[in-house]
Amino acid sequence: MSAFRQSVEAMIPALRRYARALARDGDAADDLVQDTLVRALRSERLFLGGDIRSWLYTILTNLNKNRRRSLARRPHFMPLQDDNADASGTEAEGRDIERALATLVEEQRAALLLVVLEGLSYREVADIQGVPIGTVMSRLARARAHVRAVLEGERPALRSVK
Repeated sequence: MSAFRQSVEAMIPALRRYARALARDGDAADDLVQDTLVRALRSERLFLGGDIRSWLYTILTNLNKNRRRSLARRPHFMPLQDDNADASGTEAEGRDIERALATLVEEQRAALLLVVLEGLSYREVADIQGVPIGTVMSRLARARAHVRAVLEGERPALRSVK
């Protein structure tokens, strides 16, 4: 197996973690990861070196944007919620955080997940999202403030895309 393929294979757990947090749906996340891997392996000759992690996250992020555009054209059905009142504190807190993340604008949620969950630098996130580093900093500040407000029970300000 080539060094390129070994590097791609080593990134699968991180790609799955990011895709699951980004898509909030296990099946959609698995599809995103599979599509990312297929595109990466088919495009091996286009990879000019550098950080393969950022390259793979960029592919996954772009695939997710395409998926969300496609979903926006379809009718939206609300899933039934299972709000277990007997859930432990940790379980309930996890659901609260998940709900807070779900209310974020897509670009803010992606930036927050890449920095907090995946440990990427602001520069790497800027490269992945194709925006200036200041925009990443702004998205992170807004995302953190929004999540904090939701967790504290405040009504967050209207969502803006930046």
